[in-house]
Amino acid sequence: MEELLKFIISSILPEKNVAISKEETEDGLITFYIKPNPEDAGILIGKGGKVIKAISQILKIKATLMKKRVILKVVSENQEN
Repeated sequence: MEELLKFIISSILPEKNVAISKEETEDGLITFYIKPNPEDAGILIGKGGKVIKAISQILKIKATLMKKRVILKVVSENQEN
């Protein structure tokens, strides 16, 4: 699922250096923390959050097939996980 997320983000953003960290809990919840460049954060989130919601929906389909749950969080440079 992480490879799918990296593929989607690298297709959207002009600069490919985006940090993605993964946190998995024992109850099947996977949380991805995405840390884009500050200039690219607006592109990744989209107008009204439409882009990040669409990415989240795609990953939720994949997670459902794997019998897991997934959450995406976009963090800025000054935020901690």
